[in-house]
Amino acid sequence: MSEEADRRRIHRAALRVGALVGVASAIVVAGGVAILVTVLMLSARPELHRGDGDGGPRGGDGDGDRIVVDVDHILPWVIGLGLLGVLLLALVAWVAARRAVIPLGAALRLQRRFVADASHEMRTPLTALTSRVQILERRYRRGEDIDETLAALRADATVMDDVLTDMLLTAEGASAPASPTPANDAIAAALRTIAPLADAAGVTVRMTDATTALVAMPRVTLTRLCVALLDNAVQHTPAGGTVQIWSTSDARTLQVRVRDEGPGISEADRERIFERFARGAESGRRRGFGLGLALVREAAAAVGGTVSIESTSPSGTTMTLQLPTR
Repeated sequence: MSEEADRRRIHRAALRVGALVGVASAIVVAGGVAILVTVLMLSARPELHRGDGDGGPRGGDGDGDRIVVDVDHILPWVIGLGLLGVLLLALVAWVAARRAVIPLGAALRLQRRFVADASHEMRTPLTALTSRVQILERRYRRGEDIDETLAALRADATVMDDVLTDMLLTAEGASAPASPTPANDAIAAALRTIAPLADAAGVTVRMTDATTALVAMPRVTLTRLCVALLDNAVQHTPAGGTVQIWSTSDARTLQVRVRDEGPGISEADRERIFERFARGAESGRRRGFGLGLALVREAAAAVGGTVSIESTSPSGTTMTLQLPTR
């Protein structure tokens, strides 16, 4: 969201709070005055005109429009209504204060959400970059050729820049130009990103089939989704195991499937693992934060797609990502 949109939102909130305070205060004051006037009218009595000492009238007959009010009777009402008015206005101020901070609370939630999402999305590319650096150090010490590793490092840095740009555009309510993205290109990019992590874990990642179907999603976003699914699969596959990814398509949808050789997902966790900050059993190598699959679901839903568990058993789980094709 832009700064101008934020200012408009705050301005509208200030107007609503001001109107609330004004109207509520007017109602409290008017109600207090009405009650006080009613009490005065009910307790008032006409003034009696007494004659002077010789029995004649004092100052004439009078016009009969004077009333007498018993102060001892009215004073408790005045004090009580004053205290009640103070309490009611304090309640109005409390409600107004709560309404006034609603935009601030929403902004803080969005900020925390962006920090958490961006940190999670950068975690895998950063881990891959660290692994590349370690490989580079070993090859350099052994005097081996390092050109290929340097090229991979540059590619990893580019991936991090693309991911961060995509996250910032998403946070602003914008998106990268959604030119048609070949599914196989995005999957291949995801495999290059995840390769160092899979090697470090002793897991083989293999693309068994691929389609050239075009997806109406920025390439970096589709790559992020595939990386998240592959990373989740690698983390739950034991050393020596294999993670498979393949894609198929029809006239309307692309299906990307990722299968691991992990222990499977319990019935109780099948839907919960797609919720933000919800985690299943901690069987992965790295501590999870319950964001990866939730971000995949949110990004897929934004373009009319889905992600689901196609099958799961003690021998492995298959995740299916479905996206509309162009």
